[in-house]
Amino acid sequence: MFFDRPDSGERAVLVNISLDNDGGGIDPREFEALVISAGGDPIALVTGHRSTPKARSFVGSGKLEEIEEILRAEDASLVIFNHSLSPSQERNLEASLKARVLDRTGLILDIFAQRARTHEGKLQVELAQLRHMSTRLVRGWTHLERQKGGIGMRGPGETQLETDRRLLRARIKSISARLDRVRRQRGQGRRARQRAELATVALVGYTNAGKSTLFNTLTDAKVYAADQLFATLDPTLRRLEVDNLGPLVIADTVGFIARLPHGLVEAFKATLEETREADLLLHVVDAASEDRDDNRHEVQAVLEEIGAEERPVLEIYNKIDLLEMQPRIDRDDEGRPYRVWISAEKKLGLDLVMQALAERLGADVMAQDVELRPDQAKLRAALYALGAVENEEFGDDGSAHLQVRLPRSDWERLISREGA
Repeated sequence: MFFDRPDSGERAVLVNISLDNDGGGIDPREFEALVISAGGDPIALVTGHRSTPKARSFVGSGKLEEIEEILRAEDASLVIFNHSLSPSQERNLEASLKARVLDRTGLILDIFAQRARTHEGKLQVELAQLRHMSTRLVRGWTHLERQKGGIGMRGPGETQLETDRRLLRARIKSISARLDRVRRQRGQGRRARQRAELATVALVGYTNAGKSTLFNTLTDAKVYAADQLFATLDPTLRRLEVDNLGPLVIADTVGFIARLPHGLVEAFKATLEETREADLLLHVVDAASEDRDDNRHEVQAVLEEIGAEERPVLEIYNKIDLLEMQPRIDRDDEGRPYRVWISAEKKLGLDLVMQALAERLGADVMAQDVELRPDQAKLRAALYALGAVENEEFGDDGSAHLQVRLPRSDWERLISREGA
């Protein structure tokens, strides 16, 4: 929109440079999968190592020549770095390579823009894009920066740049206000669920771990699920009936990824609050992935960033059909489920997931038979108002025999209030 630079192309040269402070670097296979998810055609992968990035162009002159040779030989016009680049580095690289340059943040933003379906999702993506763009706006107007003096040489570059910055700030402010309203509406929904004593479970996990497949299988929903990164972007909530527990609300959320840009976390706060406020997190892990331990740690890092690290977690190790394993529940020293091994696609172990949910969320739920005298009609009405009565029979003396299920705190409050 604002940029005056070479036309983009789908044939892309990928650059993955390991750095001393990378902590092992970023998996180039995941990088290639990201590019494919964005609709790109990776034709070459340039690798290398540096102790620190070069300030001007991230890579050295030799590596720059190597990239340029591949661009010309393969007739490509797009270079994607598996790193975050500064605005000046992007600008200098484009000038040297005569090709469009995209960094990891821009690549993920592009995928998010393609995946957004709901109005809220599109607003959140636009907010992240505008914040990213605002730091890179200067490059688009270099052809107007004629400020070196001389009659007839004073161009409108600075004025135009300031105008666009003002427009960007106004748009960012507008979108932020609209997302604040979304956040308040979500908060009202959560409070309504809390008043109804409906527990909330949020699916979290590394992208492409199988969250949406599990969500669809448990709830008979039709959320888009595919073997690609960030197939799910917009959050979806469904009601789920669990035996020996009752109804709960389950939320499918956006997948996490290594080096998830901070701007995206900021933009998606309204969505990620469902995770932070959940009663239980189902952390879905691709059990067949070679990087499953690293991916678990990346998810934990994002949970810490959004303030959800203290939420109770039940791990769901998915895709056991690829490991030729049988479903099972792993329990801690107290006998509580902490991990369930399943295959959502093959529908293996789903009964164990429901059992584990009932055990983890049902600790404070009591189920018992209650006998009420005819003069305790007020207590009977209160139990019905809470939706706690599962069955009722009347005795010959007018007494009521009820089977009730409700949170223990509600029962104790009722008993105290009614003096029963």
